[in-house]
Amino acid sequence: MNKDERLELAKWTIQQARKYGADDVAVNISRERDIEIEYRGSQLDKLQDAAESRLSVDLYVNNRFSSYTTNDMQRDRLEKFLEEAVAMTKYLNEDPYHSLPDPKYYEGRQDVDLHIYDPNYESVSSDERVAIARKMEKTARAQSENVVACTSYYSDTIGESVKVHSNGFEGHKQSTSFKIEIEVTVCDEKECRPNDYDSRTVRYFKNLPDPEELSVRAVKRAFRKIGQIKLDSGRYEMVVENRARPSFLRALHQPMQGRSLQQKSSFLDGKIGQQIASEKLTIIDDPFVESGLGSQLYDREGLAARRRVIVDKGILKSYYIDCYYGKKLGMEPNGGSSSNLAFECGTKSLDELISQMKKGIFVTGFIGGNSNSTTGDFSFGIVGMYVEDGQIIKPVNEMNVSGNMNEFWHKLVETGNDPYTYSSWRRPSMYFKDIQFSGV
Repeated sequence: MNKDERLELAKWTIQQARKYGADDVAVNISRERDIEIEYRGSQLDKLQDAAESRLSVDLYVNNRFSSYTTNDMQRDRLEKFLEEAVAMTKYLNEDPYHSLPDPKYYEGRQDVDLHIYDPNYESVSSDERVAIARKMEKTARAQSENVVACTSYYSDTIGESVKVHSNGFEGHKQSTSFKIEIEVTVCDEKECRPNDYDSRTVRYFKNLPDPEELSVRAVKRAFRKIGQIKLDSGRYEMVVENRARPSFLRALHQPMQGRSLQQKSSFLDGKIGQQIASEKLTIIDDPFVESGLGSQLYDREGLAARRRVIVDKGILKSYYIDCYYGKKLGMEPNGGSSSNLAFECGTKSLDELISQMKKGIFVTGFIGGNSNSTTGDFSFGIVGMYVEDGQIIKPVNEMNVSGNMNEFWHKLVETGNDPYTYSSWRRPSMYFKDIQFSGV
């Protein structure tokens, strides 16, 4: 089924749903192919090639709302599916806040190539995919006899979708992504078995990094963890590596959502225009980043994508408001989810940030933990390196970083010049002072 056929089927679906009593309808028809490869123990451990086509329909019936999905797109069976779906929706409770967006929010959609689709996807062979995974695993094992376990991964995805609303919206999207990753476990004479990984995700196959270099970095990172210790509890300087899982960023992002605001579970409620962080924090939601992993021309509701400043030099400028919670809150919808979060970067490299630390912890990863979006309290497990007078002294683990988001972001003193481009959250390394750590 090509683009035009999907669009025609989506419009037919809307007509049928309305025939059975729907007031408004939104239809999304998509196809996706996912390929996953794992190489473990010097042999191919997993080879999966999965493809799926599906039709999703949102129904608005007498102030009631429901959503249904099917993989069967034969029209005779779709008719019965839609008839039953509309009938079931009529049994639900009324919720007047559910509706399609006002068509004015569809306007102004840009017509630009975001470069998120690799036209050469089909030319990538199975042999090439397997060879990449094999090369990563082989390279890692060749680094040392103390590499005791190693698993390499290759995956790619190609997707296409059309979206049609009964009140005038039509959209089409194609995208691809390619990912390589390797996990490595090493040991020392004390049978310590630290592990680490490295990974990259890109839009174009040609932009994947050298798999051998990726493996070498992962092995070095794992060996760097040998001899991990816990430090005394106390306040330390902290540099967070750009590739570390952004737990503390999510703890800031979640309270910006319309749902959190409406349910009174956001410590950022009522703080638009207020200083919520140091002037070193600027976050821009930019859906137009070329080849960005979150780039889009319209969001999941069909709203035309806009570049927005979320935090400007520490001042909160915007929330994430979808149409449903916008109506409940009496606020204009602007998109209920982020695209690419671009952070303003500083001028110094990661090494330069570390060299400034007198007594601190270079955080290379977060392990578990939790945050309270209502109060801002948080506690996250960390792994990293103890730094003294700008020199890395010892690897550390089994420690927690804790505090409150209302105070935490005011302690950001500098950002690096190294945005992490392999995620839609393009954060640089960040340097904080006076952060509470719990250890021994």
